[in-house]
Amino acid sequence: MNAPRRINEDEARLAFEYAMGSHRQEFGHFFLARLFGMDISYPDDTCLVRLTPRDFMFNPQGSLHGGVVATIMDISMGHLLNHASGPGTTLEMKTQYVKAVWLEPLRCTGRFLRRGRGISYLSAELVDEQGDLVAFATSTWKALKPDPARSPAGGS
Repeated sequence: MNAPRRINEDEARLAFEYAMGSHRQEFGHFFLARLFGMDISYPDDTCLVRLTPRDFMFNPQGSLHGGVVATIMDISMGHLLNHASGPGTTLEMKTQYVKAVWLEPLRCTGRFLRRGRGISYLSAELVDEQGDLVAFATSTWKALKPDPARSPAGGS
């Protein structure tokens, strides 16, 4: 299945306007999460990110861009860390791509491999509607001390 050569400009505009009108600088509601139409939840000590790619997220070959795939997985791990322990920053992340995807619903699950007070190790798996693996990642995160001057009200 190949994506259309031109993106649906109306859909892209609507997604952008929705993100502009609904984003807040807090976990789950920040601009990219809103633009990509992410639904973020925390079942059973995981972070589950659901979304359906739209054609403005595609690479020139017509499938979901690898940077978007990495972003989804980074968000699942970062949101989980914040939800469980507080804010953190990615020290490193390794992403492995397994298959291309187009307009089908996706599910990404972030999990702790090892949770520490300072350094934590996490993983993420992105699967398609059939449950087939699309990509997976592992990452190392450093806990950050909350800075009240920079933290918006409302947090996670």
